[in-house]
Amino acid sequence: MQLNLTGRSVLVLDGSAPAAVTVSALLHKRALVTVAAPAVCAALEDLALRGRLTWVTTPVDESRFDVVLRTVAPSEAGSAAAVRTAGHVTLVGAGPGDPGLVTVAGRAAVKQADVILTDRLAPWEALKWARPDAEIIDVTKIPYGRSTSQEQINALLVEHARAGRHVVRLKGGDSYVFGRGFEEVTACAEAGVPTTVIPGVTSSIAAPELAGIPVTHRGLVQGFTVISGHVPPGHPDSSIDYAALARTGTTLVVLMGMRNLAAIADALVAAGLDRNTPCAVVADAASAGQRVLRSTLADVVADTAEAGIGAPAVTVIGHVVALGPAAVQAVATASRCSDT
Repeated sequence: MQLNLTGRSVLVLDGSAPAAVTVSALLHKRALVTVAAPAVCAALEDLALRGRLTWVTTPVDESRFDVVLRTVAPSEAGSAAAVRTAGHVTLVGAGPGDPGLVTVAGRAAVKQADVILTDRLAPWEALKWARPDAEIIDVTKIPYGRSTSQEQINALLVEHARAGRHVVRLKGGDSYVFGRGFEEVTACAEAGVPTTVIPGVTSSIAAPELAGIPVTHRGLVQGFTVISGHVPPGHPDSSIDYAALARTGTTLVVLMGMRNLAAIADALVAAGLDRNTPCAVVADAASAGQRVLRSTLADVVADTAEAGIGAPAVTVIGHVVALGPAAVQAVATASRCSDT
């Protein structure tokens, strides 16, 4: 189990170089570290001189500390949870679907979890890293179908954390990119539950990239704009200025927009975006079933319907789409020629 060490006092009774690895991990977790040893390695001395930790050479009262580590090795930083554990929630952005794109920190959190709340866009294969005794809770939200409400999810996070468990919320992409992650952090904060957020690879960049499409390219486009398409243009809940969007000159990336793709395309064309602007739809990115359809803004709706492509999918609108496989092949060929 992972211990929430933020603000916790940790006594380390080892001044060796291996201990410095553990101490570094403790400091990264915002622990208040005291090293009690007659001598310490140069790295620990440096940290003490910089005010990152306290170094004492005389015995101290161990009862004053939340956690006491004696002889430590680099692999033992996470084992401190045996002392005074407390409930904690970790939000893990699990990337676009391939478990290989989960960060090292995300994988470690899954391995340490007592409870994992996961949804349909998270890589379920990643659950093989979980402990055999970990409880897996499916909180899938199927668009316009069976769904676990956000209120239920928030309640589950708080309930299990208050019971002293380390709860991992495994989410597709990045938790803060249309993932409602901050709503969950807020709910936990209001309930007095500490949280950690581990960033994930966002599908807004990964899906185009996996389809061979850069969202920016020198000399062609100097930025990209990511929007949610879950409500159509003109809807009372829509806060997007499509006229302004059409004038940005950036690559447009639309998440959760398949249902409203026709309305979005029409709004952009009406706002002056060339109807022949290249457009691509990347469905089921990073999975074995990934599909990529290339079209234009004028034809993308009809083409996706004919191809039977639906959600989850990422739509990319902009001239970078024309830099697809043919351009990549041309660059690769030029590179080979220059090597000869």
